[in-house]
Amino acid sequence: MTMYATVDSPLGELLLVGEKAAGPAGVALVSLSLPGQKGAAAVQDGWTLEPGAFAGIAAQLREYFAGRRTRFDIVLADGRGTDFQRRVWAALDEVPYGETVSYGQIAERVGSSGAGVRAVGTAIGRNPLLVVRPCHRVIGADGALRGYAGGLECKERLLGLEGALAVS
Repeated sequence: MTMYATVDSPLGELLLVGEKAAGPAGVALVSLSLPGQKGAAAVQDGWTLEPGAFAGIAAQLREYFAGRRTRFDIVLADGRGTDFQRRVWAALDEVPYGETVSYGQIAERVGSSGAGVRAVGTAIGRNPLLVVRPCHRVIGADGALRGYAGGLECKERLLGLEGALAVS
């Protein structure tokens, strides 16, 4: 069963989508979408509004936006994306709070350097879990902010929150 809830944030209203899961969490997060996000999830017929199921996730997001959380402890839905996308997403999960890496560095970590940088960028762009899976921490090799499905303004705000932006 697919469930959803919305959560207010400094970036606007976030859409959380999940599936029932065993264990104390009760929900596995499938998607976290930002307002106006390219490729954002949209509520579908048959989905159930279940804000209570997402209470723990919502609390973690509030702590993150308040600067009191640097890592999420959320059950994520399995089996999403291609093998390559999952490898790239796993590499994103390893980028520490407050740090940035380049697309090339992620490509090296997944064994896809050189021409594979473009494929890595595409995989990062298909990340369904914005904020929680920190694709906002990936920047250009020259230090410039590049592509973000939620928009560069949101990427800049997230990096600023984490103290990862160079002060001019």
